Amino acid sequence: MDSVNTEADHARGEPRPKQIRRWRKYLADEIAEARLYEQLAHRKTGQERQILLGLSAAERRHQTHWRDLLGPHAENLPSPSAHRVMLGWLARIFGSVFVLALAQRAEGESPYERDQDATRRMAADEEVHEEVVRALAARGREKLSGGFRAAVFGANDGLVSNFALIMGMGGTGVGATVVLLTGIAGLLSGALSMAAGEFISVRSQRELLDATRPTQATIRAAPDLDFDHNELVLVYRARGLSTEDAEHRALERLGAFDCDCRPERSYNPEEEVDEHRAVGSAWTAAGSSFCFFAVGALIPVLPYLFGATGWWAVGLSTAMVGIALLCTGATVGLLSGASPLTRALRQLAIGFGAAAITYMLGTLLGVGVA
Repeated sequence: MDSVNTEADHARGEPRPKQIRRWRKYLADEIAEARLYEQLAHRKTGQERQILLGLSAAERRHQTHWRDLLGPHAENLPSPSAHRVMLGWLARIFGSVFVLALAQRAEGESPYERDQDATRRMAADEEVHEEVVRALAARGREKLSGGFRAAVFGANDGLVSNFALIMGMGGTGVGATVVLLTGIAGLLSGALSMAAGEFISVRSQRELLDATRPTQATIRAAPDLDFDHNELVLVYRARGLSTEDAEHRALERLGAFDCDCRPERSYNPEEEVDEHRAVGSAWTAAGSSFCFFAVGALIPVLPYLFGATGWWAVGLSTAMVGIALLCTGATVGLLSGASPLTRALRQLAIGFGAAAITYMLGTLLGVGVA
């Protein structure tokens, strides 16, 4: 199909300069994407490595299409798009998790669906590539659960809550020393509260997994059960099997069949390890939450720590918090596969909105007290 479309394009005559520029850009981007997947593959092993190399091979097939169309114009190509350059740079430095999240968006925004010079097969490839990259990115996000999740959201909570607290106190008209002491108190109390809450949350989730996981009781009890009158059918029905499947599973346990057709209904140690790893360690989550909440909460306090007062301190604090909110928002966007810019701006709006509200309330309170 690709060769047929290529011949048809050649039959139209010499391509227009605008077409040549577009094709050269496509070719440069395809080369950059193939190189990106190869770079990521070098850091992986096993199945993930083979998948990334498969994506690279597909991008090289697309290169052939554009080279055939361009002919002698396929030399001295322009630089790839800034997005592809950034992805390659990130891949060399940080590895795959954030890069794959960004690559997922790049694959989903392929222009081939709207460009008649690209074949339908190429457009379909890019659509499938988005799903492949989405699945690979999901694996990476799972590995960043637990402590990393607590770190990102802990830092963001520290930024917003302590900045809002400081702005609220500043609105009352109290001195810089009072604002500083309030900020430090908010830092310590918030960090301890976050750590305690994260510890309890993760520990409770792990205990819930333990409490709801099937045990080996059916295996231990099976040899002593009455073959004709036993409660194994009830066990498997309670675990979600239909009556017919539950009866078959019970007979398996009692040795009536040689097969073990539904092993997932019994205790599986490997599955337990995977689920607990996904939840993470309660101590790791608590420690990460405490440290990163404290770091986030420290940022709006820094100008006051270094002696700034009045509007100068407010301006510095606002600027520093704004930059930090943009960074945490972009990080959350990357992890969720959404637009980093959109998430960063949303985070900024929420943080500044909360601070503005508390500042106005503080102003009203200050006037009332006066």
